Amino acid sequence: MALPVAFFGLFFAYPVAAIVARGLKVDGTWEFGRIVDVLGRSDIRHVLWFTTWQAVASTVLTLAVALPGAYVLARLDFPGKQVLRAVVTVPFVLPTVVVGSAFLALVGRGGLLDDLWGVRLDTTVWAILLAHVFFNYAVVVRTVGGLWAQLDPRQEEAARMLGASRLRAWRTVTLPALGPAVAAAALMVFLFTFTSFGVVQILGGPTFSTLEVEIYRQTSEIFDLSTAAVLTIVQFAAVGAILVVHAWTVRRRETALRLVDAGTTARRPRGAGQWMLLAGVLASIALLLVLPLAVLVQRSLDAPDFAYYRALTSEEGNVFLVPPIEAIGNSLEYAVAATAIAVLIGGLAAAALTRRDAGRLVRGFDALLMLPLGVSAVTVGFGFLITLDEPPLDLRASWILVPLAQALVGVPFVVRTMLPVLRAVDHRLREAAAVLGASPWRVWREVDLPMVRRALLVAAGFAFAVSLGEFGATVFIARPDRPTLPVAVARLLGRAGELNYGQAMALSTILMLVCAVALLVLERLRTDRTGEF
Repeated sequence: MALPVAFFGLFFAYPVAAIVARGLKVDGTWEFGRIVDVLGRSDIRHVLWFTTWQAVASTVLTLAVALPGAYVLARLDFPGKQVLRAVVTVPFVLPTVVVGSAFLALVGRGGLLDDLWGVRLDTTVWAILLAHVFFNYAVVVRTVGGLWAQLDPRQEEAARMLGASRLRAWRTVTLPALGPAVAAAALMVFLFTFTSFGVVQILGGPTFSTLEVEIYRQTSEIFDLSTAAVLTIVQFAAVGAILVVHAWTVRRRETALRLVDAGTTARRPRGAGQWMLLAGVLASIALLLVLPLAVLVQRSLDAPDFAYYRALTSEEGNVFLVPPIEAIGNSLEYAVAATAIAVLIGGLAAAALTRRDAGRLVRGFDALLMLPLGVSAVTVGFGFLITLDEPPLDLRASWILVPLAQALVGVPFVVRTMLPVLRAVDHRLREAAAVLGASPWRVWREVDLPMVRRALLVAAGFAFAVSLGEFGATVFIARPDRPTLPVAVARLLGRAGELNYGQAMALSTILMLVCAVALLVLERLRTDRTGEF
């Protein structure tokens, strides 16, 4: 635990605490009354209200749209099912900047709806809600569908034989069993939408602002660190409460059910109702998930002779010190380094958490590992700039700063992927190897590693994908001569002109393809044990 604790203490707790202290200290004195002053402002109350309201609405809408998809992928067997599973997961690994760009190409000025019917939804709450459904669809399908596929269908069939209607059997037998998984999925969707940044930044315009967007605005545009610090504390408290409730629901899911092999519960669709449900799910996936990505690609090819892609290689008239195409290489280099860090730190943390003699303090660290997913990445990025600028840790001009920030987001995915597999390894195998004279390192190499190798590769793939798309912290610390793909896309979208818009669409398409390839590799590596998050 020494290295994970040191890593999170130095690169997460310290920068966040420094930002909060700088915002709430005046001449060395804590001004806690500033919290009351900030929360009493009408503009801040509006931000808090909108952040909560849109998160609730996004969660309800996502559940309504994705639960039928969870049932179809869990209980129905049809050609192309594995491809469909990969398709619905692509949006989750996409950077939020790409999601915003895709919906901007669909519902924004000059988008598909604008061209066909003169309808624009950008800078409206509907664009934000639909983009959140797009992004979080896979969370519900994977979390709820993974459990649904393992529920014994004979329980519901027994209720039907005793006279219950199909609806009543589902309501009284299946729904209570799915309750913890639905609650866990809803909490995760609420967490991701409550802390939404890239989607709201691109689609919300000046009209809508979540806590995360407002922290960015107060920090980088208004330079009001005290307001940003108060909002960071509010978000931290909210995320902490969400994670506590999430941990409780996960424990219920793990202990309250008797499950069967997921491969034995799926059946071919029977009857007009199931075929209509399958058709409806396929139609919703095509409209909500596939269409925005297809429009994104189409917009990147709008100019003749691949003009937008060719413009990426030019230094003339762009917003960077280098051609935008160099952002691709930068992002790949940063993501590889971040993946290595995340796998090392996350692997050590997962190994410590699975020890049978782990104390309560070590087990409590498990929940803390999730905090980087919900605490403001903007605060972390700005905190890096003001804390890691003096010897012996003067990293502000170093390239390693970006991978360190990206690794903070990747570590929770590594831990969540590796923990179930490490816990499944029979401890008696390790004890037998030790009794036969094997050193701890040899026990790990010859007992644990062969069993967790596949999970380790899956964890590395997820860490690579989320590192590639990290935006909130990177936007502060990426140097102008070494921009990442998400930073390049956001800055191109922030400038007027058709060429800048086209280049943003082209870079978003490239980023989408890289993430999709990483996902396809994950799907090939996926097993029933390591494939659900």
